[in-house]
Amino acid sequence: MILLSDVRNWLESLGVAENYYVGKLDNKKDNSIGVYQLKDSSPPRFGLGGYDLSSYEQKGISLLIHWNKNAVETEEKAWEIYQEILHAKDLVIGKHAVQFLTLNTREPVDVGTDDNHIYERVIEFVIYFDKKESEE
Repeated sequence: MILLSDVRNWLESLGVAENYYVGKLDNKKDNSIGVYQLKDSSPPRFGLGGYDLSSYEQKGISLLIHWNKNAVETEEKAWEIYQEILHAKDLVIGKHAVQFLTLNTREPVDVGTDDNHIYERVIEFVIYFDKKESEE
């Protein structure tokens, strides 16, 4: 199982922000990424034969890019993070090898500003990973 904290740790290893959170962004510091569970109402997907015979699982992730009061800088940073996810290869997140990631939109989604006029963008993606823990 990949946890949200595992995804936060992976993003932190990329060095793309100053602050990383799972769940609520405490004090809403600038230059932050919040990692959330992607809301998904679709049923679980299993390989032929059911869960026990499936070799992989999936984890839906929503990232909140909470950056600064400059719309252009926020958009550029969101694109940088989007590209990191799009081109990620040979990943191990937590203790699981990642087969691939799928992005849910063609670009980071502008969600406007918060109450303090800090621009925010959202990136949603799904991680497909081996059920069996990696030996690395």
